[in-house]
Amino acid sequence: MHNKTKAYMAALSSALIIGLSFLFVKTTLLYVSPLDALSHRFTVAFIVASAYLLISKKKLNLNIKDWLFIAPLSLLYPILMFLFQVLGLSQTSSSQAGMIQASIPIFTLILATIILREKPALKQILAIIISVSGVMIIISMNGVNSQDTSIIGAVLILLSTLSNAFYNILAKKYVAKYALLSVTYVMTTIAFVVFSVLSLSNHIVKGTLDHYLLPFTNQNYTLSILYLGILSSLLTSLISNYALSILPPAQMSIFSNVSVLVTVLAGIIILNETFTSIHLLGGVLIILGAIGTNFFGTKKKKLEANALTKHKI
Repeated sequence: MHNKTKAYMAALSSALIIGLSFLFVKTTLLYVSPLDALSHRFTVAFIVASAYLLISKKKLNLNIKDWLFIAPLSLLYPILMFLFQVLGLSQTSSSQAGMIQASIPIFTLILATIILREKPALKQILAIIISVSGVMIIISMNGVNSQDTSIIGAVLILLSTLSNAFYNILAKKYVAKYALLSVTYVMTTIAFVVFSVLSLSNHIVKGTLDHYLLPFTNQNYTLSILYLGILSSLLTSLISNYALSILPPAQMSIFSNVSVLVTVLAGIIILNETFTSIHLLGGVLIILGAIGTNFFGTKKKKLEANALTKHKI
């Protein structure tokens, strides 16, 4: 029971950090371009991760083949996932982006059905339809209104969500043999290299290379990047995986809805973002669909396990 309490605290902490991360991404975009924000974020993450390995004297035990094997996964997460996310957040509100991101478990299940041939229960399919309907409502509303949102921004957030869902499927199948710290470090390093090359190349072309580190003179920007690099990129990976080692995935996924709530409230209260009753309807449909997908999936597995037990008897 003591370990479960720790796991619940870890899952809740991860959800809170991720929920607030959208707010900090929006803050960084007030000062720099999306590429600079990503480059700075993963530079901090890489430095902290490398310092930890150096101080702790832990070894990754990875050869070049291992790096090349993990690299394609890094393209999906964190590279495409965060690239689409930050580009989307530059054109839509954090509250609406958070609600669309809540559909990650839904798209993961859809991809698992297609790629891994896993068969969802009928009630799960209905829950998926409900959740996807919520996503479509939000995207369509972004096309109709407004000053701080756009349909392009919503679609980019949806692409970010799909990248994360694809990663969930591939990681489940191919990365189980590697230690969490090893995979996290490889992905962080690759993201650091890719985003730094893109950002610095952009500055060289524009002749503004001397502006690359200038945003760090602003305290708000520096604190936001430290939050995103250390807490949102590194810490959440470690504590969420600790929680997953104790809690069932279905229970863990419920905490993702806490992230959505935090993101929406932070966007409305702190950033004064536009939020209508139609957006509320879309968000409710997404969350209900996500909860229903997990609930009926867990129920189906229990029924299958009971049937298998009776067959053996």
